[in-house]
Amino acid sequence: MFSRIWTSKSTVDYSQKIERLKAELQSADAILIGAGAGLSTSAGLTYSGERFLQYFSDFHEKYGITDMYSGGFYPFSSLEEYWAWWSRHIMVNRYEKAPEPVYDELLELVRDKEYFVLTTNVDHQFQMAGFDKARLFYTQGDYGLWQCSEPCHQATYDNEAVVRRMIAEQADMRVPSELIPHCPKCGRPMTMNLRCDDSFVQDAGWYAAARRYEDFLHRYGNGRILFLELGVGGNTPGIIKVPFLRMTARNPRATYACINLGEAVTMRGLEAQSIVLDADIGIVLSELGSTVTQQ
Repeated sequence: MFSRIWTSKSTVDYSQKIERLKAELQSADAILIGAGAGLSTSAGLTYSGERFLQYFSDFHEKYGITDMYSGGFYPFSSLEEYWAWWSRHIMVNRYEKAPEPVYDELLELVRDKEYFVLTTNVDHQFQMAGFDKARLFYTQGDYGLWQCSEPCHQATYDNEAVVRRMIAEQADMRVPSELIPHCPKCGRPMTMNLRCDDSFVQDAGWYAAARRYEDFLHRYGNGRILFLELGVGGNTPGIIKVPFLRMTARNPRATYACINLGEAVTMRGLEAQSIVLDADIGIVLSELGSTVTQQ
């Protein structure tokens, strides 16, 4: 598939692309947002550097962990340390709002449109910004949910109350043993509800969201639709990028827009239907919002 993808080197200048995207946002009958990690990065939820050290300097000093992503795979020797790490990770990336208003600005652009969000992000920032929960499909899980590590059953569990206790009561990079979560069915340790392998639990809420996504495509997929891809990288192209490109190719009334700093690409043959912006998402959304306001 990637042999058919090309990095856009369009001669159309930035301002013309902004104007065209603004027009598509206003005229489309429906907008399907596909959001990847780059959107949250633009919103300030960075996993390395200063922000990482702000919350995990002790883990960095003890284990040499250099970023939040790799730390999630570190083989901690005890569950007390494992949950000290994860409770901090969950708190700062799920229960705290992103420092930059990127999600808020995105909502203002689509609030009065028929929209739906398909995302691989697991940080809940869409709902924290006020997006309608019924228009969201989190395909890869949610930092706010736990599941059985086996898993012995297909259910997930909200973790906020316990995570907040873990944050308040941890000491020396360990949580109290009594706070370690265990499956209410089989007693095994709980784990994060994140798609890392074939043990990922797709609960009733996941399937309900999947059906709403399919219904949205059934209603609007063949009409004048804008596929708005934001910050989608190359790790899981089969979830957002490839389907968006295929649906655009099948529908001459569709437009595909890709905003992604350093990874803005479209498919060969779809240049005329594509708007490709190699730029910071937050800057682009802010400019789109200001131009709409001036109308």
